[in-house]
Amino acid sequence: MKGKRVGLVTNPSGVNRQIKSTADLLFENPHVNLVALYAPEHGIRGAIDAGKKVKTEIDPKTRLPIYSLYGKTRKPTAQMLSGVDLLLIDLQDVGVRSYTFIYTMAKVMEAAAAYNKEVMVLDRPNPMGGVAVEGNLVQDGYFSFVGMYPIAYRHGMTIGELARLFNSEYKINSRLTVIPLINWRREMSWGDTQLPWVPTSPHVPHWTTPLLMAITGMIGELGILSTGVGYTLPFEMIGATWINGEKFANALKRLNLPGVIFRPVYFKPYYGIYKGKVCQGVQIHVTDVNAFKPFVTSIHLMKTSMMLYPRHNLFAKPSRLKMFNKVMGSAHILNSLQRGYSVNQIEAAWQNPLNYFKNIRRKYLIY
Repeated sequence: MKGKRVGLVTNPSGVNRQIKSTADLLFENPHVNLVALYAPEHGIRGAIDAGKKVKTEIDPKTRLPIYSLYGKTRKPTAQMLSGVDLLLIDLQDVGVRSYTFIYTMAKVMEAAAAYNKEVMVLDRPNPMGGVAVEGNLVQDGYFSFVGMYPIAYRHGMTIGELARLFNSEYKINSRLTVIPLINWRREMSWGDTQLPWVPTSPHVPHWTTPLLMAITGMIGELGILSTGVGYTLPFEMIGATWINGEKFANALKRLNLPGVIFRPVYFKPYYGIYKGKVCQGVQIHVTDVNAFKPFVTSIHLMKTSMMLYPRHNLFAKPSRLKMFNKVMGSAHILNSLQRGYSVNQIEAAWQNPLNYFKNIRRKYLIY
């Protein structure tokens, strides 16, 4: 970075081992000329709710300009990059396709290629590990900022590996450098790294949250079941005012799903869906990070709810179905559930595309 004007794409998850922010470290380093900051979803300081636009403003601490990449503009403009030679990306991904940070990275790489800037990605561990790969691929007609490329829902890659894949496979062709991790192995979950976890967004407080988000995040898009967002356990539960927790938990236990167990719970959300109302449901506990299959578990949860409570239509809010299908990568799962297909039938439909992705993925693995 010496002798170059650096623009930094980061948020609170960009820290060193002492949990000091990359922005502050670079700003204070006499050998680095940090000239601009770029904010993904949730903002540089991480205070903006999911889906809310981020403003372009001046950072109160460094007095540097913060350019929003989650608002009207998601790809840096020529004006945003006019005083920059190198774009440094330091973001902690969570390991699921629908998390927007990886597409902010892709858009930054596209802009860097267009305006002849260098890109450097500081790699970070995938909190879900780098072995298991699961789920369908995004299909034509459903590409969006929660699924820009045909990758698996649980991709099993680090953000640096994804940068390599995006850059080459999808012809971004930026001048890319990935700074690799030291001592990370693919079988490691975040808990194995002994690193502190900094929330990547407001409802991802713990390193285990992404494991649960990969199960319940898409269900939350339907606006029918609470996923614990609005309570003290975001993404860790599924419930509603009309669910019997014991009955729901017992039905799920009988499925013997790998790497996950279910505990009946009562809870009262503080905000969001069912605010102030007593709900019942299940808390989800992941017991084996590599064995459990979050995408398939999610479909089992929806299928079980439909079987136990047919009067409560999960797909009763048409306004929510477009976003649900974008997160799911296609309308196949919605249509299959409505037609009464089994989970095995639904899962079988994506195996060939998933194997195709696995073959592509191998070319870009660093570890």
